[in-house]
Amino acid sequence: MEVCYQLPVLPLDRPVPKHVLSRRGAISFSSSSSLFGAPDPRQLSQRRGAISYDSSDQTALYIRMLARGETVGPVSGRRVHRLFSFQRHLHSSRLLHSATTGPHNPLHILDEDYLGQAKCMLEKVGSWNFDIFLFDRLTNGNSLVTLTFHLLNQYGLIELFQLDMVKLRRFLVMVQEDYHSQNPYHNAVHAADVTQAMYCYLREPKLSKSLTSCDILLGLLAAATHDLDHPGVNQPFLIKTNHYLAALYRNTSVLENHHWRSVVGILRETGLFSHLPAEDGLNMERQLGSLILATDISRQNEYLSKFRMHLDQDDLCLGNGSHRHFILQMALKCADICNPCRPWELSKQWSEKVTAEFFQQGDIEKKHKLEVSQLCDSQTNTVGDIQIGFMTYVVEPLFSEWSRFSDTRLSQTMLGHLGLNKASWSGLRAEGSLDEPEPEPDPDPDPPPQPVSGPGPCSGSGPATATAAEEPTTRTLAQGSQEF
Repeated sequence: MEVCYQLPVLPLDRPVPKHVLSRRGAISFSSSSSLFGAPDPRQLSQRRGAISYDSSDQTALYIRMLARGETVGPVSGRRVHRLFSFQRHLHSSRLLHSATTGPHNPLHILDEDYLGQAKCMLEKVGSWNFDIFLFDRLTNGNSLVTLTFHLLNQYGLIELFQLDMVKLRRFLVMVQEDYHSQNPYHNAVHAADVTQAMYCYLREPKLSKSLTSCDILLGLLAAATHDLDHPGVNQPFLIKTNHYLAALYRNTSVLENHHWRSVVGILRETGLFSHLPAEDGLNMERQLGSLILATDISRQNEYLSKFRMHLDQDDLCLGNGSHRHFILQMALKCADICNPCRPWELSKQWSEKVTAEFFQQGDIEKKHKLEVSQLCDSQTNTVGDIQIGFMTYVVEPLFSEWSRFSDTRLSQTMLGHLGLNKASWSGLRAEGSLDEPEPEPDPDPDPPPQPVSGPGPCSGSGPATATAAEEPTTRTLAQGSQEF
């Protein structure tokens, strides 16, 4: 999306009703809009723009929304596809092309004074039952921009850090645009959901009375950007297809490193922190990277063991900056894989979305005669099996330790939902297997499975699982904290 600030003021298509002017807001026409007696949709689709009418100065600003590939000559403020953007290489990749083709959905512009329903939802943004799917619909697909801006403003961080409003808006829009809407799971809605969960954790008593304003700013920005430019496939896929990102980051935390470098690129392009001393800006970038890299699921046991050791020794001191940063890392890890701890109506939707993304990768692998990653084969895996394994071996250990650290009503609520959701998936799996023959009992059964020690072929920093027949050390993680 580009905004043409230098276009002349244009006449309105129709007179603006008085009740609209009283809103002190704006009118936005898109090709699908019929608000306020808009002209013929075919004319609007040719115009591909919007009229913003401000009652304070009685002028109309024409905002042009560009389709893919269009440019606006000298007023183009940035390259849509930046150097760090995976999208520049996505369309040239034959392996990924089949997963990305389809009709382009342009970003429609909403009034600044967004719908009253969304505003009402923001009043309860700290509720664990917050329905991010509904919020995304009410904001016309702008949940990440709207939510993150609201939280930054609510904490007073915009004024405290003297963030330029135009730069901040541009930063958030660019972040939202760099999430791939065609991904079933790793998209801007997931980022908004993680940001809302992070806000819930920041409000917990131990954190709220200890974290600094800088900690809160870093926590919210890391949550909003932790999966930036995610391609919808996992690290093993990038490695076995010799993708340039795998070579760039030497097959180590490939996606997490890319997410971090992508947000650094946007920060520098927008100049969001350009008013800060150079060393402070670089320090903010480094700390953002440390938070985002912590979401790598291959390092799950490393962080969990360190967290458990601190809790056993009771030596966490939140007056210590490094300890506070570690707790922010653990909070982001929890927020990233908290879907099974949400109410069933929300959790089930996320489970189906992440499984769809797994299967989408599996279909690409089949099409190009590659070995299909475990848990990515729709013929041999089910949503229930994936979720039960993920809850058992990844979510429960992490959230049990978090509950030890922050034994609050929220922690108990999350563990309660986790137990109920696991039981629900087990029930659905049992119902689906009623007509299947019972397997022969194993004369020499394996010992009880233990938590995983690392990722598997379909691993990533997020929801994961394992099949019961595998050894604990080779169990495969799945569902996406962020690296699927």
